Amino acid sequence: MRRRRLLGLLVVAAAAILAVAIVVVIYAPDRANSGRANAGAALAGGSASATDAGDHAGHGVDASPYSAPPAPPLRAGERFQTITMPQPYTPVAPNGGTDEYRCFLVDPGLTGTAYLTGSQFLPQNAAIVHHAIFFRIPPQSASRARAADAADPGEGWTCFGDAGVGGGDSWVAAWAPGMNETLLSPGLGYPMPAGSLLVMQVHYNLLATGGKAGGSDQSAIRLRLASGVGGMKSLETMTLPAPVELPCAAGESGPLCDRKTAVADVRRRFGDVGATENALVEMCDNGTVTPGPTQSCDHAVRESGTVYAMAGHMHLLGRSIKVELNPGTAHAQTLLDVPNYDFDNQSVRPLSTPVAVHAGDVVRVTCTHDAGLRKLLPALKNTPPRYVVWGDGTSDEMCLGLMVWTPGD
Repeated sequence: MRRRRLLGLLVVAAAAILAVAIVVVIYAPDRANSGRANAGAALAGGSASATDAGDHAGHGVDASPYSAPPAPPLRAGERFQTITMPQPYTPVAPNGGTDEYRCFLVDPGLTGTAYLTGSQFLPQNAAIVHHAIFFRIPPQSASRARAADAADPGEGWTCFGDAGVGGGDSWVAAWAPGMNETLLSPGLGYPMPAGSLLVMQVHYNLLATGGKAGGSDQSAIRLRLASGVGGMKSLETMTLPAPVELPCAAGESGPLCDRKTAVADVRRRFGDVGATENALVEMCDNGTVTPGPTQSCDHAVRESGTVYAMAGHMHLLGRSIKVELNPGTAHAQTLLDVPNYDFDNQSVRPLSTPVAVHAGDVVRVTCTHDAGLRKLLPALKNTPPRYVVWGDGTSDEMCLGLMVWTPGD
């Protein structure tokens, strides 16, 4: 029961991350040339040399407009539908931070059940859009979503954590740097009953402006919808978080190098979602904090199913991420291995062959971060040294694996 309660908190917090909840994808990640694909093959005492950062400029520095490539042709029974934020919005980070999470209610106008088989997010102001997640709001919760929208002045509402609606909202699409159109394999899709709404949650990164307004945004999404004739398998995403316990680098000092102070600062900026790190330590490490660049967590599979794709998410201090199935056993498999993590290329990675999992199997996520990158990356070099823990801000960190699967197979 205790683990279940902690998982509930973590699922809410995980929704605020990049969380790329989509499957078997066709990508052409050609957007950012600032990638760090060859950055730092090894760590030395948690620090980095100038060459370790590669030519990565840090997200938000490249202000060139985002231009989506041409979409693959529509398949039988599919149609495109583009929906846009109702009005332009100018983000301003609250509570002295440099990040804002804003939710916008959009209506695809569905009069019958459709299946979402692909999506292309269209960031209008790519210089400040860090990532976006789309939540499906079922018809019975539509009034709650409209109430949340009406209760917050201005366009949309503040939504650190999840969409802030409840009542069965679930991820159906997402975008992060390096992603173009998500195209699901034939027979796979997210059901969208008649009357469903979408909440577009956008994470705005305002590091470059110190949290002040950095221009307006009116992003959109192009949906690929199918009627579902012939039967479709419904997808889900299992979130696999692990703690982040990254001390200040050698030679760094300051009040935020104290762990307790750093955790309190995250909570000040993001409210209850800021308690995620302590919940992760409790769930993954029985409450024992173990500082260091590499952290991991084991997660039990709740029922049998089939895994189709994997993804991993960290922020700018991330070096590597791995997800393993049943590690240390005769049946061990590596589901995801990203030895040189690149924030600007967070594509979902389809498995060459879908993998069957069974109730009771263990999935382990392991991440390595490097505090030495903070003084090398333009996006972070003017931020104060800090003991880095899980947090929603670009200058905070995350360790998250995403397992895209069809449970119950």
